[in-house]
Amino acid sequence: MRKSVKGDVSWIGYMDWELNRFHGDDYSILNGSSQNAYLIEEEKTVLVDTVWTPHRFDFVENLKKETDLKKIDFIVANHGECDHSGSLTALMEEIPGTPIYCTANAVKSIEGQYGKRGWNFRVVKTGDSVDIGNGKKLIFVEMRMLHWPDSMATFLTGDNILFSMDAFGQHYAVEELFNDKANQCVLNREAMKYFANILNPFAPILRKKLEELSGLNLPIEMIAPAHGAIWRENPLQIVEKYAAWADAYQENQVTIAYDTMWEGTAKIAHKIADEVHLQSPDTVVKVFNIAKSDKNEVMTEVFKSKAIAVGSPTVSNSVLSSVAGWMEFLRQLKFKNKKAAAFGCYGWSGESVRILQEKLKEAGFAVIEENVRSQWNPEEADFAQIPALVRNLLAD
Repeated sequence: MRKSVKGDVSWIGYMDWELNRFHGDDYSILNGSSQNAYLIEEEKTVLVDTVWTPHRFDFVENLKKETDLKKIDFIVANHGECDHSGSLTALMEEIPGTPIYCTANAVKSIEGQYGKRGWNFRVVKTGDSVDIGNGKKLIFVEMRMLHWPDSMATFLTGDNILFSMDAFGQHYAVEELFNDKANQCVLNREAMKYFANILNPFAPILRKKLEELSGLNLPIEMIAPAHGAIWRENPLQIVEKYAAWADAYQENQVTIAYDTMWEGTAKIAHKIADEVHLQSPDTVVKVFNIAKSDKNEVMTEVFKSKAIAVGSPTVSNSVLSSVAGWMEFLRQLKFKNKKAAAFGCYGWSGESVRILQEKLKEAGFAVIEENVRSQWNPEEADFAQIPALVRNLLAD
């Protein structure tokens, strides 16, 4: 059903309480999510985005209850990913000639996913606009690589709403729709998690885009993203947070991530945590077994950290597969301005610490020389190396 957003703008998306994985199984969802679509009804009727492919028929039927589909003058496709464009195939069967405003790259992604169906695409770029009557217009802003090359945002003048697509969103089902109605702790946590796990690789682009957005002098009074809560109370707070998060963000925190075979590496992990607390009681310490922990939650903690320590025993002249996969994800996220250390146990050949150090460097971390490399089970001589490791890890 529709929900009023502001003026003649309504939310007509899908509140997805059952969703628990996203991007295949690559992103965990703990508090539900939403696929936000919006209906603007001025002199012209405009549909801004649709919902995910599995819900396309329900979306079209619900839309029919809210408006005569033939009254839709055009559709804005801010992003071609199927959680936003997935209902177009069903919708365009009903209104085949309706113009679709999108970027040139969005045409490529939409046709690449659904085939060339002869849809009426109208390609736009930053600064282009279209009049929708009653003194209002839509202004388009390309948001390239936030987080696909085809992404854009759309600004509605008069009501001063920025439909921001994936930027400024979060995977969080807020039935009440608005940020001031949401649980603030969950909202902020989910917004940071979304940034850390999806947008952080594009932080340098994001910083430039925020400057460009500011330069357009748009009087933003509301930010309506593609997922999660709509920012109506102090909407620019999320823009300010993005600016901080995109600037090599860190807090006074150390995160320790490891996997273990026979608990030796686990013992080292916990000893390192104890030593961090001993040397710096105000520093937050988090410890995670990589194989047993939600990787997106762990990466959010890494994002917050000024330093990390990663551990694995040696297996088959390498590291545990759980750690190897986690390290590849760490590399993809391109965190900046963070230190790292490596540790682990071995029985015979003992390559894991060296491999972890190399992988951490490849991931952009400043890797310290100090490490703990223990044969068989760690003993007091191994634990005695930890204070020096922690001192360097905590040093500015």
